[in-house]
Amino acid sequence: MLQLHFREMGQGSPLVILHGLFGTLDNWQTLARRWAEAGHRVIVADLRNHGRSPHAPEHTYALMSEDVLGLFDQLQLGPETTLLGHSMGGKVAMRFALEHPQHLGKLIVVDIAPRFSDMEHQDSVITGLNAVPLATLENRQQADDALAQHIRQVDTRQFLLKNLYRRDDNSFAWRPNLAVLTAGMAHVGEEITAAQPFLKPALFIRGGLSDYINADDKLHGIPALFPNSQVETVVDAGHWVHAEKPDEVFGLVKAFIGS
Repeated sequence: MLQLHFREMGQGSPLVILHGLFGTLDNWQTLARRWAEAGHRVIVADLRNHGRSPHAPEHTYALMSEDVLGLFDQLQLGPETTLLGHSMGGKVAMRFALEHPQHLGKLIVVDIAPRFSDMEHQDSVITGLNAVPLATLENRQQADDALAQHIRQVDTRQFLLKNLYRRDDNSFAWRPNLAVLTAGMAHVGEEITAAQPFLKPALFIRGGLSDYINADDKLHGIPALFPNSQVETVVDAGHWVHAEKPDEVFGLVKAFIGS
């Protein structure tokens, strides 16, 4: 169990937010502040091997769920807490809810289903990140140029470059544990299963332009594990629903968790 880096703001019923693969808590900072201003105690956390949380040689949902349990214990979060996760963070949130339902009041999952996720689409990202010549890098533009050889989408490169930082000796480094994530990518796609379903309220938010939650997920996969769930679609949004349509996501979450 690792002690996760987190940021906390606001007062009221607790909302814990978990980012996706290659993300950090900063990805949710703007929305977190809005929910805090709307009357919630909001905790945004960096998952293991990401952001400013510790690096470790293993990266599995079982371990990430235990890390989150440690965070709940550290902050003395009670059963009125809502847990929200996006993509990989959504799978962590699902696993946590199924393993520790007594710690949660509600669950929110953003654009991911419990089924196995094919991670082949991440190959270019992994290749691009590993191709950046950190030892000789002089500026961020050189990093972007190296990434562009493998990743054409400008917004994806900008998202990834948020993970690039300068060490005290002025050299560049990645915040994610790239070696472990590269080796363990198969674990990130793992299916989430459980012997018993999570019976409390759950909200799944999907991007209308994304295929991470499909019709079969809505009819079968999600209700099998989360029978008290609803699926809401944000029109004209892709996988990064919260970045593309923050007002819609803010409203859906606020209406679901109430005051």
